[in-house]
Formats: sequence, structure tokens, C-alpha cells
Amino acid sequence: MTSPSAPPRPRSTPNHDVVGDDHIGTSVETPLRQDAFVLSDQAKIQAIESKFRDIMTILGLDLTDDSLAGTPNRVAKMYVQEIFRGLNPANHPDVKTFGNSYGYHHMLVERNITLNSTCEHHFLPIVGVAHVAYIPGERVVGLSKLNRIVDHYAKRPQVQERLTRQIAESLRELLGTDDIAVMIDAKHLCVSSRGIQDEGSSTVTSFLGGAFEHDEAIQHQFYAQIRGVN
Repeated sequence: MTSPSAPPRPRSTPNHDVVGDDHIGTSVETPLRQDAFVLSDQAKIQAIESKFRDIMTILGLDLTDDSLAGTPNRVAKMYVQEIFRGLNPANHPDVKTFGNSYGYHHMLVERNITLNSTCEHHFLPIVGVAHVAYIPGERVVGLSKLNRIVDHYAKRPQVQERLTRQIAESLRELLGTDDIAVMIDAKHLCVSSRGIQDEGSSTVTSFLGGAFEHDEAIQHQFYAQIRGVN
């Protein structure tokens, strides 16, 4: 006579609160599935629209109201075409470098670049500024391209530490130099509008590469430049 089989063990539920409110990133690369770009943008918009309509319905909102009827579609298009467009490498800005024909080898700083991103833990805005600097070697890049690179990596669910590294790594590869510095000073609405609800704080992250890391005078010059001190 065989003994009855043991009942199936319940499936474990992932503990999503292990990370909690901490700004923890798992890697420098944005976590993406291998099939992330199988669906077209239009197919993603249609799928997100349907899911967001479900969310609004669950919340008890009346989608027959004229003010709410178009919200699921607006949110879906915003996600795919605007605030998360940086997920798709096809949307990376076309950045061309030029030979440093005028022999400029001093620090170049682009400061107070407007930064709008989204916290990947709560999908709430990250708003602030980025300061980017490099010391030209053989190649230089148009100034507006620095802003475009910042904007591209900001347009995805992010943690600020990863965003800082992604901007720096992109510039290092583009310009062929380790002499790169990136600083971000930003407010996180997941801190100011929920949780601790601290309106006054901001988060500062930085990456210092090459001479910015090893040469104290250059490092101090960078910090002085972003403060507007000559």
C-alpha cells in the first residue's frame, strides 16, 4: 500500500520589499528582456493602453467621462514615444565627433543640462540637472550632443547611480578618452511626494574618470566650474 503523496509546496512569493525605497541598481546596463523590441511601438502602445485602462477601472474611475476617456491612450503613447523612448537603442541620438583641429586640450564643461527621468522603483519623476565635462584628445563633439546623450539615457526607468554611469560610459566610448566627468543633482518625487515626503533634499551622484579622478587640481577645477566659480 502506497502512502499518499505529499501536497504540493506553495510557490514562494517574491519579496519585492527587499529593495524597498533604496536607490539600488542591479547593473550598469538597464535590465531588459531579450525580446524587448520584438513588438513594434504601435503594438506596445495598444497593449499598454489596454492594461492602463484596466488599472483605471480597478481604481474605480469612470472611463466614460470625457476627461478620462482618452487617458489610457495618452499614457501609452507617452510611455513609448516620450518618457521611455530611451529604452530603444534605435532612438540613440546620431552623434558625430570631429577632429580636434584647433588643438583645444583644456577642460570643457556643459553645466545645468535639464534632466527629466523616471524612478524605476515607483515610476515617479526624477527632476534635476546634469553637469558633463571632458578634456578633448583627438576628437571633440558638438555641445548640443552632450545634452542629447543625457536626455537619451534619462528617457528610461532609472536609478540615478546607473544613469550617471551610462552617460559617462557613452561619452568615454564616443570621445575615446577616460577624461570624463559627470555629476547629477536631482530631486526624486518618490522621496518628496510619498514615503518620507521630504521636499528639501536632493540626490547628488558623480563619475570621475581619468584626469578628473587622479589629478586633484583638475577635479577642483571641475567642481568650481559647475558652481560658476572662476
